[in-house]
Amino acid sequence: MNHRDHGHDGPGAEHHYTQEYWDERYGSSQRVWSGNPNPQLVAQVADLTPGEALDAGSGEGADAIWLASVGWRVTAVDVSAVALQRAAAHAAERGTEIADRISWQHADLLTWDPGRARFDLVSAQFMHLPEPELQGLHRRLAAAVRPGGTLLLVLHHADDQHVNVGRPSGHPHLFPPPEQIVAALDPAAFEVVLAGAVERPATGLDGEPVTVKDTVIRAVRLV
Repeated sequence: MNHRDHGHDGPGAEHHYTQEYWDERYGSSQRVWSGNPNPQLVAQVADLTPGEALDAGSGEGADAIWLASVGWRVTAVDVSAVALQRAAAHAAERGTEIADRISWQHADLLTWDPGRARFDLVSAQFMHLPEPELQGLHRRLAAAVRPGGTLLLVLHHADDQHVNVGRPSGHPHLFPPPEQIVAALDPAAFEVVLAGAVERPATGLDGEPVTVKDTVIRAVRLV
């Protein structure tokens, strides 16, 4: 499962949540995404001490490869076997020091359980699901964070539906506000460091410069 940035068809159709959809999309000869790590990941992780990281919805591997390049050991999980093959190839191009830091795992994040207290960083970038499934995913990801570790959830903001970047309209439930995501976290277990909309520059469908918003949730597990 992976809804990375700059996808022009965006979330909204049920078939987008299947392995078949993503295997077909990743089956083209060109990269689906830019090959660059997601900017909110880079910004929010820069001050963390590298340890064990989970990249949920790893796609073609740009985030996992970047994390490995700055010292993290990464478990990268995606529903698409084709994406994982491409990601592993991209990592191999960077050399064994980076490639050996990444474990690629094929799993459906709608049901996959990463286990409890396994990771120092759990990152999910642009995972857009219907509300019950998204809450379930976030609960499992939160449980996977070790005490002292960081949970980082980044989604497209609802305001982007009015920007010419291809976000679908008519599906507001797929763009939950920050306070709704935070409400699902146990306040006794997590300290919320950031919960809000973060602006960044992007390119519109017609090649014009635009400003988009990312919903960013960063929380530290206390216990």
